[in-house]
Amino acid sequence: MSSPGPGGDDAEIITASLRQPERFAAVFDRHAPHIHRYLARRLGGQIADDLMGETFLIAFGGRDRYDPAFPSARPWLYGIATNLAGQRRREEAREYRLRAALGPPADQDCHAERVAEQVTAQAMNDRLATALAGLARGDRDVLLLIAWEGLAYEEVASALGIPVGTVRSRLNRARKKVRAKLGHALAEEVSNHG
Repeated sequence: MSSPGPGGDDAEIITASLRQPERFAAVFDRHAPHIHRYLARRLGGQIADDLMGETFLIAFGGRDRYDPAFPSARPWLYGIATNLAGQRRREEAREYRLRAALGPPADQDCHAERVAEQVTAQAMNDRLATALAGLARGDRDVLLLIAWEGLAYEEVASALGIPVGTVRSRLNRARKKVRAKLGHALAEEVSNHG
């Protein structure tokens, strides 16, 4: 790993950075090239730039939980970077599965049809966003974990620390509210154009 440089070992620097946050820059200077190289090998250069910055932001935010028994922060930083790389891969995999499920875009000869579809899709996205924003936080969390992340009721219960019955009732309530909000918006649109 790295030998202590100017200012002491990483544990000393991180501990001092709790009182003097600017001291954390030394940890960045020591380890950023290694973390960037690791991420670039896994994910490519451009993504590595983003995730390296995010790695150090997370480390800076969590520096009060760093175990000073470890003089080098590099393994800790590799752990954060590995978690971020895994998240990025999972996000990409979900996106690819979604694209595959939707299938290839239909050939459209008419530009006007494409524009109309895009406007309609944007309007529906806005309505859905409004409907989601109108939900209680707990109801929204349950709905999104099930709808977007594909979690089972038991997994949502575990993730949120609530009983499975609460997951079911929150999901039911969220679905009813979203349907009502979307149905009301569609009814208004039909009456405005009819």
